[in-house]
Amino acid sequence: MSTHPVGAGFFDQSVILLLESDADGAVGVALNKPSQMPVSQVLPDWEAQLNPPQVLFAGGPVLPNGALCLAKVLNPGEDPLGWRRITGDIGVLHLDTPVELAVGAFSDVRVFAGYSGWEPGQLEGEIRQGAWLRTTPREEEIFGADTDDLWRRVLRRMGSQAALLSAYTATPELN
Repeated sequence: MSTHPVGAGFFDQSVILLLESDADGAVGVALNKPSQMPVSQVLPDWEAQLNPPQVLFAGGPVLPNGALCLAKVLNPGEDPLGWRRITGDIGVLHLDTPVELAVGAFSDVRVFAGYSGWEPGQLEGEIRQGAWLRTTPREEEIFGADTDDLWRRVLRRMGSQAALLSAYTATPELN
């Protein structure tokens, strides 16, 4: 969760799902940045598999012309071909996996253009500086159709000081 309510560029009011964090750095995708680009224009075979809205989501500023797919397995405990578990029944699905193999294997699917990335130690430093808050995501926050107010809803759910950030407006003088 970005603590930057306004003026932070791409990360302004971003809700990032962290996919990987290790000695090589960290990788995540923004859950609340849908684009206007229908997936049918770039990955037409995958459109029928996606949750609404069936658009590409901007995952982050790194490799914006690349695509990354999150998917939730339909049958818990299964590891379908081309899928790598991230947390619980949610993982990354390789888009070179034949669509026929994905049909019936996943209950939720979303495609992201680009990703958010941090150098080794960078994200940890930003967390220490207060630029990010951590929380465990809920499934509806990852695959839900209503992303407009996701940043505010997650902050309110977190309670305490985080909930205060949810009241920030786009007009800094009013905050």
